[in-house]
Amino acid sequence: MDRFYLGMDGGQSSTTVLIANDTGHVIGRGRGGPCNHVSGPEAKAKFQRVIGACVSEACREAHLNGKTIHFASACLGFSGGAEDKDALTRELIRSERYKITHDAEIALTGATADHPGLIVIAGTGSISYGRNAAGETARAGGWGYVFGDEGGGFDLTRRALRAALRFEEGWGPDTTLRRRLLDATGLSTANDLLHHFYAEVRRAEIAALSRLVPEAAEQGDAVARCILAEAATELARLAEAVFRMLFVPGEDATVSYIGGLFKSPLLRAEFANQVLARTGCTPLPPQFGPAAGAVLEALRADGNNSALEVRAEEK
Repeated sequence: MDRFYLGMDGGQSSTTVLIANDTGHVIGRGRGGPCNHVSGPEAKAKFQRVIGACVSEACREAHLNGKTIHFASACLGFSGGAEDKDALTRELIRSERYKITHDAEIALTGATADHPGLIVIAGTGSISYGRNAAGETARAGGWGYVFGDEGGGFDLTRRALRAALRFEEGWGPDTTLRRRLLDATGLSTANDLLHHFYAEVRRAEIAALSRLVPEAAEQGDAVARCILAEAATELARLAEAVFRMLFVPGEDATVSYIGGLFKSPLLRAEFANQVLARTGCTPLPPQFGPAAGAVLEALRADGNNSALEVRAEEK
């Protein structure tokens, strides 16, 4: 009897489901909107609707009956933790085995192809997470935008706004970041922008403006370059902290970087230099994405050590 495996990445912005057969070949894919919140009747209904639609889409592509399929193993990773989603998930997906976990774990498994190592994620926020050959895990960062998330998108925008305010008030160096922020939002002063952020704008929208920092840095803005260098330092410190908790000096560990901030060549290069100096490891791009990492976790939970086969655009 054929055995099938489901992996899911349920994040703040989107949900991805992959289905693999018992040889590790991904045969079905489904995508939808965010599913990371379940508190309240509307959120619960959205959670069920998004996951149900993604699983159905993946089953159709895999030529499986979504109403009757019983998976050999399923792994689902959720942004914001898994505790409040466990029971609901089991109602939606039928499987012999379940692993319901946080998104950093499946991101790590995918990025390192299930080998010992660590990841640094720099998206809206930031976190580092790792696992060694003994299966021990450790994390650093991920404290949220108020008390942490150094080097993440929100943090970069916050630093850019501080620089813009200092320049506008005459106690900071000249920077194009002020004009870039105002042009992007249609406001007149950095002070207006400050009050706009406090009163009306969601965290993800503020973080999205972080793209202006590498743009300015690449065009020679000294303040923006300094902000990027500081962000790279913070992210490298997260990697160093996890490395020291899990590995010994000189040990070869896979270090990978994930998230939109690492699209910046300047930040990525500075991060790589600092991680190499601090750990002796050279950071690499992820081998697979988080959803593929969830499939790998599902395969391993069933004792299946097949190599994963995923389309290039899903790696």
